[in-house]
Amino acid sequence: MEAHQIHFPVHGTPAAASSARRQLALGIRAWDASLDQELLETAELVAAELLANAVRHAGHGPISAGARLNDERLLIEVTDASSKAPQVGLPDVEEEGGRGLFIVAALADRHGIEPLPSGKRSWAEFKVSGPDRPSRCLPLQRS
Repeated sequence: MEAHQIHFPVHGTPAAASSARRQLALGIRAWDASLDQELLETAELVAAELLANAVRHAGHGPISAGARLNDERLLIEVTDASSKAPQVGLPDVEEEGGRGLFIVAALADRHGIEPLPSGKRSWAEFKVSGPDRPSRCLPLQRS
């Protein structure tokens, strides 16, 4: 498989984050890399969560989004200007937010947050080939 890459700036607004999520998804699909639909939808959801965190917590500075694909991995990454690392965990039931990184952790094969000289890089990685590639479906539970 040919290596692919996309990278672009994102304005620090919720509408721009939504647009960036769509731009990443369209860019990845345009690579025509025979990625299955489940992986594409999962990568789009994870990108949405990483972008939402960047806009919500660091929307005052520059934000960028990107994706890279090679024979083994799809990497989604978002950089922002805040040096504060978000916390993974589940908030109280009544809280409206705070579940994004929990979702990223549940869906990605690997994920992380790395400090940069002027902020941080949040990323998630997905295995794209091989018989041991995991299913990414989250069980739905109705109450």
